[in-house]
Amino acid sequence: MGDPHTRRSAAVNRLRSQLRKKRESLADQFDFKMFMIFHFKDKKKKPAVFEMAEVVPVMTNNYEESILRGVKEEGYSYESSIELLEKDVVQLHSPRWQSMRKDVLGCTTEMDFFLWPRNDLQSIQCLLFSRWKGENDLAFKPLKVDFIFECIEYEKQLLRLVSGKEKTGLIISNPSQSMFLFVDRYPVETQKNKAIVFKLSSACLYLPQDQLTHWGPGAVGEIMEPYLS
Repeated sequence: MGDPHTRRSAAVNRLRSQLRKKRESLADQFDFKMFMIFHFKDKKKKPAVFEMAEVVPVMTNNYEESILRGVKEEGYSYESSIELLEKDVVQLHSPRWQSMRKDVLGCTTEMDFFLWPRNDLQSIQCLLFSRWKGENDLAFKPLKVDFIFECIEYEKQLLRLVSGKEKTGLIISNPSQSMFLFVDRYPVETQKNKAIVFKLSSACLYLPQDQLTHWGPGAVGEIMEPYLS
């Protein structure tokens, strides 16, 4: 019969084959829990932590036009984008979240986080947890994937978008193209001059389907505790 790992791999492969025939994603078979953490340069300042109110799996090719528009804006290379589109990749899209601050718990809002210009942010991190859909008695487990976007990296891309005409649906990506952020561009008039600000409006994590069952140890509570204490 083989060892349990081999049997599970064979079962996942069969399921993936069936899903391809149905034009579905393996990610549709999971429930997801995602957190976004904003780390500040001042280490004495607590991170800003948000839990995504919903995580929607979508096949990458559904956003092909948007990805290639990002290439045109010189956010990332054409070669790397084509490589991404050709992979068996799923994207996990989230447009709404709720703050983990104790005084605003349960308040779900559309993403509207001020990204630029500011000089206090160090990086943006996402933590992803999942479990098989329907297994509500099982705890969410952490996926062994790193989602990090250093602010120095996204600032370079936003600077290229300052003079553009598009106001919404702009996309920036971390170097590994595992995290894509959708941002909106706002002109702001002050008494002295005009300025441009960018706000985060939604986020997408890009994950090869074969990593959807690469779980690590630990539970949601114990992994998130250091960011919330």
